[in-house]
Amino acid sequence: MTRRNARPLWLAKFIATRYISVGKRSQLVSFMSAVSIFGLALGVTILITVLSVMNGFDREVRENILGIVPHITLSTGENFSQQDWQQLEEMVAQRADVEAVAPLIEQTGIVANAAYSKGVLVNGIDAGREASISLLDRFMVAGSLAALADERWGVVLGQTLAANLGVSVGDSVDLFSLAINVNPLTPLPSYRAFRVVGIYRVGTQELDSELAVINIAAARALFKLRNSYTGLRVRLQDVLAADQVRLELQPQLPPGMQLVTWTQLFGSVYENILFSRTIVGLMLWLLVAVAAFNLVVSLIMVVRDKRSDIAILRTMGASPRTIGQIFMLQGFMVGVIGVAIGITLGVLAALGVGDLARLIESWLGVQLLNAEVYPIDFLPSQIKLSDLVGISLGVLFLSILATIYPARRAASVQPAEALRTE
Repeated sequence: MTRRNARPLWLAKFIATRYISVGKRSQLVSFMSAVSIFGLALGVTILITVLSVMNGFDREVRENILGIVPHITLSTGENFSQQDWQQLEEMVAQRADVEAVAPLIEQTGIVANAAYSKGVLVNGIDAGREASISLLDRFMVAGSLAALADERWGVVLGQTLAANLGVSVGDSVDLFSLAINVNPLTPLPSYRAFRVVGIYRVGTQELDSELAVINIAAARALFKLRNSYTGLRVRLQDVLAADQVRLELQPQLPPGMQLVTWTQLFGSVYENILFSRTIVGLMLWLLVAVAAFNLVVSLIMVVRDKRSDIAILRTMGASPRTIGQIFMLQGFMVGVIGVAIGITLGVLAALGVGDLARLIESWLGVQLLNAEVYPIDFLPSQIKLSDLVGISLGVLFLSILATIYPARRAASVQPAEALRTE
Protein backbone atom coordinates (compact mmCIF):
# COMPACT_ATOMS: atom_id res chain seq x y z
CA MET A 1 0.00 0.00 0.00
CA THR A 2 1.41 3.38 -1.03
CA ARG A 3 1.71 6.28 1.35
CA ARG A 4 -0.88 8.18 -0.66
CA ASN A 5 -3.47 5.40 -0.25
CA ALA A 6 -2.60 4.83 3.43
CA ARG A 7 -3.62 8.33 4.52
CA PRO A 8 -7.31 8.10 3.48
CA LEU A 9 -7.55 4.63 5.07
CA TRP A 10 -5.98 5.93 8.29
CA LEU A 11 -8.45 8.82 8.28
CA ALA A 12 -11.35 6.41 7.74
CA LYS A 13 -10.20 4.24 10.66
CA PHE A 14 -9.82 7.23 12.94
CA ILE A 15 -13.27 8.66 12.19
CA ALA A 16 -14.96 5.21 12.36
CA THR A 17 -13.42 4.64 15.78
CA ARG A 18 -14.64 8.06 16.96
CA TYR A 19 -18.16 7.20 15.82
CA ILE A 20 -18.17 3.99 17.86
CA SER A 21 -16.65 5.49 21.01
CA VAL A 22 -18.84 7.35 23.46
CA GLY A 23 -18.53 11.10 23.20
CA LYS A 24 -20.56 14.17 24.01
CA ARG A 25 -20.64 15.29 20.40
CA SER A 26 -21.85 11.99 18.99
CA GLN A 27 -24.22 10.58 21.58
CA LEU A 28 -26.74 9.39 18.99
CA VAL A 29 -24.05 7.71 16.90
CA SER A 30 -22.51 6.05 19.94
CA PHE A 31 -25.94 4.91 21.15
CA MET A 32 -26.82 3.38 17.80
CA SER A 33 -23.43 1.62 17.68
CA ALA A 34 -24.01 0.26 21.19
CA VAL A 35 -27.47 -1.03 20.21
CA SER A 36 -26.01 -2.74 17.15
CA ILE A 37 -23.21 -4.32 19.21
CA PHE A 38 -25.70 -5.51 21.81
CA GLY A 39 -27.93 -7.08 19.15
CA LEU A 40 -25.06 -8.95 17.49
CA ALA A 41 -23.58 -10.04 20.81
CA LEU A 42 -26.95 -11.35 22.01
CA GLY A 43 -27.50 -13.28 18.79
CA VAL A 44 -24.02 -14.82 18.90
CA THR A 45 -24.41 -15.73 22.59
CA ILE A 46 -27.73 -17.50 22.05
CA LEU A 47 -26.46 -19.23 18.91
CA ILE A 48 -23.34 -20.59 20.62
CA THR A 49 -25.27 -21.70 23.71
CA VAL A 50 -28.01 -23.53 21.82
CA LEU A 51 -25.63 -25.19 19.35
CA SER A 52 -23.44 -26.31 22.26
CA VAL A 53 -26.48 -27.93 23.92
CA MET A 54 -27.34 -29.65 20.62
CA ASN A 55 -23.73 -30.85 20.36
CA GLY A 56 -24.03 -32.16 23.91
CA PHE A 57 -27.14 -34.17 23.06
CA ASP A 58 -25.40 -35.56 19.99
CA ARG A 59 -22.35 -36.54 22.06
CA GLU A 60 -24.43 -38.17 24.80
CA VAL A 61 -26.37 -40.24 22.29
CA ARG A 62 -23.25 -41.27 20.37
CA GLU A 63 -20.77 -41.90 23.15
CA ASN A 64 -22.91 -42.81 26.15
CA ILE A 65 -26.21 -44.34 25.08
CA LEU A 66 -24.71 -45.95 21.97
CA GLY A 67 -21.69 -46.94 24.05
CA ILE A 68 -23.98 -49.25 26.04
CA VAL A 69 -26.56 -50.27 23.45
CA PRO A 70 -25.08 -52.72 20.90
CA HIS A 71 -24.50 -51.16 17.51
CA ILE A 72 -25.68 -54.41 15.92
CA THR A 73 -27.34 -57.43 17.54
CA LEU A 74 -27.47 -60.84 15.89
CA SER A 75 -30.07 -63.20 17.35
CA THR A 76 -32.03 -66.30 16.47
CA GLY A 77 -34.60 -68.65 17.89
CA GLU A 78 -33.04 -71.60 16.08
CA ASN A 79 -31.00 -74.27 17.83
CA PHE A 80 -27.44 -73.13 17.14
CA SER A 81 -24.55 -75.18 18.48
CA GLN A 82 -21.52 -73.66 20.21
CA GLN A 83 -19.50 -74.34 17.06
CA ASP A 84 -22.05 -72.53 14.88
CA TRP A 85 -21.91 -69.46 17.13
CA GLN A 86 -18.11 -69.47 17.12
CA GLN A 87 -17.96 -69.65 13.33
CA LEU A 88 -20.45 -66.80 13.05
CA GLU A 89 -18.50 -64.75 15.59
CA GLU A 90 -15.23 -65.28 13.69
CA MET A 91 -16.85 -64.31 10.40
CA VAL A 92 -18.22 -61.04 11.83
CA ALA A 93 -15.03 -60.19 13.75
CA GLN A 94 -12.93 -60.45 10.55
CA ARG A 95 -14.57 -57.33 9.12
CA ALA A 96 -12.35 -54.25 9.23
CA ASP A 97 -15.26 -52.05 10.39
CA VAL A 98 -16.02 -54.26 13.42
CA GLU A 99 -14.29 -53.31 16.66
CA ALA A 100 -15.50 -56.14 18.93
CA VAL A 101 -17.95 -59.03 19.13
CA ALA A 102 -19.32 -60.61 22.33
CA PRO A 103 -21.92 -63.29 23.14
CA LEU A 104 -25.29 -62.43 24.64
CA ILE A 105 -28.31 -64.07 26.21
CA GLU A 106 -31.23 -61.67 26.00
CA GLN A 107 -34.51 -62.61 27.67
CA THR A 108 -37.49 -60.93 29.28
CA GLY A 109 -37.90 -61.43 33.01
CA ILE A 110 -39.33 -59.94 36.18
CA VAL A 111 -37.25 -58.52 39.00
CA ALA A 112 -39.03 -58.36 42.34
CA ASN A 113 -38.81 -58.16 46.09
CA ALA A 114 -41.37 -57.63 48.84
CA ALA A 115 -41.72 -53.92 47.96
CA TYR A 116 -41.77 -53.77 44.17
CA SER A 117 -41.77 -55.79 40.95
CA LYS A 118 -41.17 -54.86 37.35
CA GLY A 119 -40.74 -56.52 33.99
CA VAL A 120 -37.19 -56.01 32.69
CA LEU A 121 -34.92 -56.96 29.85
CA VAL A 122 -32.32 -59.39 31.19
CA ASN A 123 -28.93 -59.41 29.51
CA GLY A 124 -26.64 -62.34 30.18
CA ILE A 125 -23.10 -61.22 29.39
CA ASP A 126 -19.53 -62.50 29.46
CA ALA A 127 -18.15 -60.23 32.20
CA GLY A 128 -14.57 -60.75 31.01
CA ARG A 129 -15.35 -59.42 27.52
CA GLU A 130 -17.88 -56.75 28.44
CA ALA A 131 -15.33 -53.91 28.51
CA SER A 132 -14.58 -54.44 24.81
CA ILE A 133 -18.22 -54.24 23.73
CA SER A 134 -19.84 -51.81 26.20
CA LEU A 135 -19.07 -48.71 28.26
CA LEU A 136 -21.44 -49.68 31.06
CA ASP A 137 -18.62 -49.89 33.61
CA ARG A 138 -18.05 -46.13 33.20
CA PHE A 139 -21.52 -45.42 34.55
CA MET A 140 -21.31 -47.47 37.74
CA VAL A 141 -22.32 -45.43 40.80
CA ALA A 142 -21.94 -48.35 43.25
CA GLY A 143 -20.27 -51.73 43.06
CA SER A 144 -18.68 -52.89 39.80
CA LEU A 145 -19.56 -54.72 36.62
CA ALA A 146 -16.49 -56.93 37.01
CA ALA A 147 -18.06 -58.44 40.15
CA LEU A 148 -20.31 -60.52 37.88
CA ALA A 149 -17.28 -62.63 37.02
CA ASP A 150 -16.83 -63.65 40.68
CA GLU A 151 -20.47 -63.73 41.78
CA ARG A 152 -22.41 -66.25 39.68
CA TRP A 153 -25.77 -65.19 41.08
CA GLY A 154 -24.98 -61.48 40.93
CA VAL A 155 -26.99 -58.80 39.16
CA VAL A 156 -26.31 -55.22 38.08
CA LEU A 157 -29.30 -52.87 38.09
CA GLY A 158 -30.01 -49.35 36.90
CA GLN A 159 -30.25 -46.65 39.57
CA THR A 160 -33.95 -45.97 38.93
CA LEU A 161 -34.82 -49.65 39.15
CA ALA A 162 -32.72 -50.10 42.30
CA ALA A 163 -34.41 -47.08 43.90
CA ASN A 164 -37.86 -48.44 43.11
CA LEU A 165 -36.89 -51.79 44.63
CA GLY A 166 -35.30 -50.02 47.61
CA VAL A 167 -32.07 -52.03 47.28
CA SER A 168 -28.38 -51.23 47.28
CA VAL A 169 -25.19 -53.21 46.70
CA GLY A 170 -25.26 -56.38 48.80
CA ASP A 171 -29.05 -56.71 48.95
CA SER A 172 -30.96 -59.54 47.29
CA VAL A 173 -33.71 -59.50 44.68
CA ASP A 174 -35.60 -62.27 42.94
CA LEU A 175 -35.32 -62.62 39.20
CA PHE A 176 -38.15 -64.55 37.55
CA SER A 177 -38.14 -66.25 34.19
CA LEU A 178 -41.35 -66.09 32.17
CA ALA A 179 -41.09 -69.82 31.58
CA ILE A 180 -43.26 -71.98 33.84
CA ASN A 181 -42.11 -75.22 35.47
CA VAL A 182 -44.89 -77.74 35.07
CA ASN A 183 -45.23 -80.50 37.71
CA PRO A 184 -48.06 -82.92 38.55
CA LEU A 185 -49.42 -80.66 41.28
CA THR A 186 -49.17 -77.05 40.11
CA PRO A 187 -47.23 -74.88 37.66
CA LEU A 188 -44.42 -73.02 39.37
CA PRO A 189 -42.47 -69.99 38.15
CA SER A 190 -38.77 -70.37 37.58
CA TYR A 191 -36.83 -67.86 39.64
CA ARG A 192 -33.61 -67.37 41.52
CA ALA A 193 -32.40 -64.99 44.24
CA PHE A 194 -29.65 -62.68 42.99
CA ARG A 195 -27.36 -60.44 44.99
CA VAL A 196 -26.98 -56.86 43.76
CA VAL A 197 -23.28 -56.37 42.93
CA GLY A 198 -23.51 -53.07 41.05
CA ILE A 199 -25.73 -50.09 40.29
CA TYR A 200 -25.30 -47.87 37.23
CA ARG A 201 -26.81 -44.60 36.05
CA VAL A 202 -26.81 -43.59 32.39
CA GLY A 203 -29.56 -40.96 32.56
CA THR A 204 -31.82 -42.78 30.10
CA GLN A 205 -35.15 -44.11 31.34
CA GLU A 206 -35.08 -47.25 29.20
CA LEU A 207 -31.66 -48.23 30.51
CA ASP A 208 -31.86 -47.08 34.12
CA SER A 209 -35.22 -48.69 34.89
CA GLU A 210 -35.70 -51.57 32.47
CA LEU A 211 -32.39 -53.43 32.21
CA ALA A 212 -30.86 -56.07 34.49
CA VAL A 213 -27.42 -57.50 33.73
CA ILE A 214 -26.26 -60.93 34.93
CA ASN A 215 -23.47 -63.24 33.85
CA ILE A 216 -24.10 -65.53 30.93
CA ALA A 217 -23.90 -68.78 32.91
CA ALA A 218 -26.55 -67.61 35.35
CA ALA A 219 -28.79 -66.52 32.47
CA ARG A 220 -28.48 -69.91 30.82
CA ALA A 221 -29.44 -71.66 34.08
CA LEU A 222 -32.27 -69.26 34.99
CA PHE A 223 -33.98 -69.43 31.60
CA LYS A 224 -33.14 -73.14 31.12
CA LEU A 225 -31.56 -72.65 27.70
CA ARG A 226 -29.97 -75.43 25.71
CA ASN A 227 -28.08 -73.05 23.46
CA SER A 228 -24.81 -71.53 24.63
CA TYR A 229 -26.32 -68.09 23.99
CA THR A 230 -29.04 -66.47 21.96
CA GLY A 231 -27.15 -63.76 20.14
CA LEU A 232 -24.05 -61.75 19.42
CA ARG A 233 -23.45 -58.08 20.13
CA VAL A 234 -21.33 -56.18 17.63
CA ARG A 235 -19.49 -52.91 18.24
CA LEU A 236 -18.46 -50.96 15.14
CA GLN A 237 -15.61 -48.57 14.47
CA ASP A 238 -18.13 -46.02 13.16
CA VAL A 239 -21.52 -46.14 14.84
CA LEU A 240 -23.13 -44.29 11.91
CA ALA A 241 -22.16 -47.11 9.54
CA ALA A 242 -24.52 -49.59 11.24
CA ASP A 243 -27.12 -49.61 8.46
CA GLN A 244 -24.49 -50.10 5.74
CA VAL A 245 -22.90 -52.97 7.67
CA ARG A 246 -26.34 -54.53 8.15
CA LEU A 247 -26.94 -54.53 4.40
CA GLU A 248 -23.56 -56.17 3.78
CA LEU A 249 -23.88 -58.74 6.57
CA GLN A 250 -27.47 -59.86 5.99
CA PRO A 251 -26.81 -62.03 2.89
CA GLN A 252 -23.94 -63.82 4.71
CA LEU A 253 -26.00 -64.87 7.74
CA PRO A 254 -27.49 -68.35 8.24
CA PRO A 255 -31.26 -68.78 7.69
CA GLY A 256 -33.34 -67.66 10.66
CA MET A 257 -30.72 -65.21 11.94
CA GLN A 258 -32.12 -61.77 12.76
CA LEU A 259 -29.99 -58.61 12.57
CA VAL A 260 -31.06 -55.48 14.47
CA THR A 261 -29.13 -52.18 14.48
CA TRP A 262 -29.22 -49.34 16.98
CA THR A 263 -30.96 -47.16 14.39
CA GLN A 264 -34.04 -49.37 14.65
CA LEU A 265 -34.15 -48.73 18.41
CA PHE A 266 -32.83 -45.18 18.85
CA GLY A 267 -32.55 -43.96 15.26
CA SER A 268 -35.64 -41.76 15.48
CA VAL A 269 -34.29 -40.06 18.61
CA TYR A 270 -30.94 -39.36 16.96
CA GLU A 271 -32.55 -38.10 13.75
CA ASN A 272 -34.81 -35.81 15.78
CA ILE A 273 -31.75 -34.33 17.49
CA LEU A 274 -30.06 -33.67 14.14
CA PHE A 275 -33.27 -32.25 12.68
CA SER A 276 -33.82 -30.03 15.72
CA ARG A 277 -30.23 -28.80 15.49
CA THR A 278 -30.75 -27.83 11.85
CA ILE A 279 -34.07 -26.07 12.42
CA VAL A 280 -33.01 -24.30 15.62
CA GLY A 281 -29.70 -23.29 14.05
CA LEU A 282 -31.52 -21.82 11.04
CA MET A 283 -33.91 -19.85 13.24
CA LEU A 284 -31.07 -18.52 15.36
CA TRP A 285 -29.17 -17.47 12.25
CA LEU A 286 -32.30 -15.56 11.26
CA LEU A 287 -32.07 -13.86 14.65
CA VAL A 288 -28.49 -12.86 13.85
CA ALA A 289 -29.66 -11.65 10.44
CA VAL A 290 -32.23 -9.43 12.18
CA ALA A 291 -29.39 -8.01 14.28
CA ALA A 292 -27.44 -7.37 11.07
CA PHE A 293 -30.49 -5.62 9.61
CA ASN A 294 -30.56 -3.50 12.76
CA LEU A 295 -26.97 -2.56 11.93
CA VAL A 296 -28.11 -1.39 8.49
CA VAL A 297 -30.78 0.83 10.05
CA SER A 298 -28.31 2.17 12.61
CA LEU A 299 -25.74 3.07 9.96
CA ILE A 300 -28.37 4.80 7.82
CA MET A 301 -29.39 6.89 10.84
CA VAL A 302 -25.71 7.71 11.46
CA VAL A 303 -25.31 8.77 7.83
CA ARG A 304 -28.34 11.08 8.12
CA ASP A 305 -27.04 12.51 11.39
CA LYS A 306 -23.56 13.10 9.98
CA ARG A 307 -24.47 14.60 6.61
CA SER A 308 -22.85 17.91 7.53
CA ASP A 309 -19.67 16.16 8.69
CA ILE A 310 -19.59 14.19 5.44
CA ALA A 311 -20.03 17.39 3.44
CA ILE A 312 -17.19 19.10 5.32
CA LEU A 313 -14.90 16.12 4.74
CA ARG A 314 -15.76 16.18 1.03
CA THR A 315 -14.98 19.91 0.79
CA MET A 316 -11.65 19.26 2.53
CA GLY A 317 -10.70 16.79 -0.16
CA ALA A 318 -12.00 13.43 1.08
CA SER A 319 -13.06 11.20 -1.79
CA PRO A 320 -16.40 9.32 -1.92
CA ARG A 321 -14.36 6.12 -1.49
CA THR A 322 -12.92 7.41 1.79
CA ILE A 323 -16.38 8.37 3.02
CA GLY A 324 -17.67 4.89 2.18
CA GLN A 325 -14.72 3.30 3.96
CA ILE A 326 -15.58 5.20 7.16
CA PHE A 327 -18.97 3.56 7.46
CA MET A 328 -17.82 0.16 6.23
CA LEU A 329 -15.10 0.18 8.88
CA GLN A 330 -17.59 1.32 11.49
CA GLY A 331 -19.90 -1.60 10.66
CA PHE A 332 -16.96 -4.02 10.63
CA MET A 333 -15.77 -2.78 14.03
CA VAL A 334 -19.29 -3.14 15.41
CA GLY A 335 -19.29 -6.70 14.09
CA VAL A 336 -15.88 -7.51 15.60
CA ILE A 337 -16.83 -6.11 19.02
CA GLY A 338 -20.23 -7.85 18.93
CA VAL A 339 -18.63 -11.19 17.96
CA ALA A 340 -15.96 -10.88 20.67
CA ILE A 341 -18.53 -10.13 23.38
CA GLY A 342 -20.94 -12.74 22.05
CA ILE A 343 -18.33 -15.51 21.92
CA THR A 344 -17.15 -14.71 25.45
CA LEU A 345 -20.66 -14.72 26.87
CA GLY A 346 -21.68 -17.70 24.72
CA VAL A 347 -18.78 -19.85 25.91
CA LEU A 348 -19.49 -18.93 29.53
CA ALA A 349 -23.20 -19.67 29.06
CA ALA A 350 -22.48 -23.00 27.35
CA LEU A 351 -20.14 -24.05 30.16
CA GLY A 352 -22.70 -23.19 32.83
CA VAL A 353 -25.97 -24.17 31.13
CA GLY A 354 -26.06 -27.57 32.87
CA ASP A 355 -25.57 -26.03 36.33
CA LEU A 356 -28.14 -23.35 35.51
CA ALA A 357 -30.68 -26.00 34.51
CA ARG A 358 -30.13 -27.89 37.77
CA LEU A 359 -30.48 -24.64 39.72
CA ILE A 360 -33.79 -23.85 37.99
CA GLU A 361 -35.01 -27.39 38.70
CA SER A 362 -34.18 -27.03 42.40
CA TRP A 363 -35.80 -23.58 42.62
CA LEU A 364 -39.01 -24.47 40.78
CA GLY A 365 -39.20 -28.10 41.85
CA VAL A 366 -39.68 -29.29 38.28
CA GLN A 367 -37.72 -31.54 35.94
CA LEU A 368 -36.82 -29.76 32.70
CA LEU A 369 -35.89 -32.96 30.89
CA ASN A 370 -38.01 -36.00 31.64
CA ALA A 371 -36.16 -39.25 30.94
CA GLU A 372 -39.44 -40.79 29.82
CA VAL A 373 -39.58 -38.30 26.94
CA TYR A 374 -35.97 -37.41 26.22
CA PRO A 375 -33.02 -39.80 25.82
CA ILE A 376 -31.29 -38.22 28.86
CA ASP A 377 -32.50 -36.43 31.99
CA PHE A 378 -29.87 -33.68 32.17
CA LEU A 379 -28.79 -30.79 29.95
CA PRO A 380 -25.45 -31.57 28.29
CA SER A 381 -23.19 -29.11 26.50
CA GLN A 382 -20.22 -29.41 24.18
CA ILE A 383 -18.41 -26.41 22.67
CA LYS A 384 -16.90 -27.05 19.24
CA LEU A 385 -14.17 -24.85 17.78
CA SER A 386 -15.71 -25.28 14.33
CA ASP A 387 -18.95 -23.71 15.59
CA LEU A 388 -17.10 -20.73 17.10
CA VAL A 389 -15.13 -20.15 13.90
CA GLY A 390 -18.19 -20.60 11.66
CA ILE A 391 -20.33 -18.27 13.76
CA SER A 392 -17.59 -15.63 13.92
CA LEU A 393 -16.98 -15.64 10.17
CA GLY A 394 -20.71 -15.71 9.42
CA VAL A 395 -21.53 -12.75 11.65
CA LEU A 396 -18.58 -10.74 10.35
CA PHE A 397 -19.70 -11.45 6.79
CA LEU A 398 -23.24 -10.28 7.61
CA SER A 399 -21.80 -7.18 9.30
CA ILE A 400 -19.77 -6.28 6.22
CA LEU A 401 -22.75 -7.01 3.98
CA ALA A 402 -24.90 -4.71 6.13
CA THR A 403 -22.52 -1.77 5.57
CA ILE A 404 -22.66 -1.77 1.77
CA TYR A 405 -25.88 0.22 1.32
CA PRO A 406 -25.23 2.80 4.09
CA ALA A 407 -21.65 3.29 2.83
CA ARG A 408 -22.84 3.89 -0.71
CA ARG A 409 -25.47 6.30 0.56
CA ALA A 410 -22.85 8.21 2.54
CA ALA A 411 -20.50 8.32 -0.44
CA SER A 412 -23.26 9.79 -2.64
CA VAL A 413 -23.85 12.79 -0.33
CA GLN A 414 -23.35 16.05 -2.24
CA PRO A 415 -21.52 18.67 -0.12
CA ALA A 416 -23.41 21.70 -1.47
CA GLU A 417 -26.82 20.14 -0.98
CA ALA A 418 -25.97 18.81 2.50
CA LEU A 419 -24.62 22.15 3.73
CA ARG A 420 -27.54 24.08 2.26
CA THR A 421 -30.06 22.07 4.28
CA GLU A 422 -28.17 22.54 7.58
